Amino acid sequence: MTSSRALLAPAAFLVLLVVAVAAPGLLTGVDPLAADPMSALAPPGGAHWFGSDHLGRDVLARVVHGARHSLSIGVTATALAVAAGVLLGLAAGLSPKWLDEALARSFDVLSTLPELLLALLVIAVTGPGTGNVIVAIAVAQVPNYARVIRAQTFVVRHAGYVEQAVTFGRSRAAITAGHVLPNVLGPIPVLATIGLGQAVIAASGLSFLGMGPQPPAAEWGAMLSEARNYLRVAWWEALFPGVAITLTVVSLTVVGRRLQRRFEGRTP
Repeated sequence: MTSSRALLAPAAFLVLLVVAVAAPGLLTGVDPLAADPMSALAPPGGAHWFGSDHLGRDVLARVVHGARHSLSIGVTATALAVAAGVLLGLAAGLSPKWLDEALARSFDVLSTLPELLLALLVIAVTGPGTGNVIVAIAVAQVPNYARVIRAQTFVVRHAGYVEQAVTFGRSRAAITAGHVLPNVLGPIPVLATIGLGQAVIAASGLSFLGMGPQPPAAEWGAMLSEARNYLRVAWWEALFPGVAITLTVVSLTVVGRRLQRRFEGRTP
């Protein structure tokens, strides 16, 4: 019961994020790009609950609308990483030993690099831009999923029902699609939930460095980048997007860990 109550706050925050992404107008009716120089650097108050930035834009509106940019990058990158990781993990687990070893060593090498560094290496080749940031984050996360799927594939391929399907003469493709794939995907929702939080951090970090959505787009990392020159006179300009990133990652991690415990049978 206590653990269920502890899950309420992060779950409620994630629901709030979904609303911010799907219908930001329900949370604020202010245009996040509307500048008002007369209200520049206004502290939090009745007119601007989260204050205003150096151009007089409403920080609350920008945080709310920024959720769409930050989360869309994270979700898309995570989806691409999952798809590629599953395919590569299956390929490794079902391949001859020499190919499996080559793929496994590649996963190990890539896993030793910090995800943000690997993403930066990809962007160095592809160039900046939202699409390239998504690809870079996805490439950096692929080894995490591929290694798990490879391990699961080794277990499933020797299961009795798979050996029985081979005995009955079913094709390799039919066995993979009908027996192996459905039974190796169990850990993926857990990993993807936690991985989404890591993707949001990476997206914000790359945007902070100027490689993601460009100003005046409202994106949390880009907002932090713009706000760093005004920390002494307008702390709120950096505080609220920073809090949004932190709460998003913490909430996803808490929910992901809870899913992990349920998957491992450690909680009801």
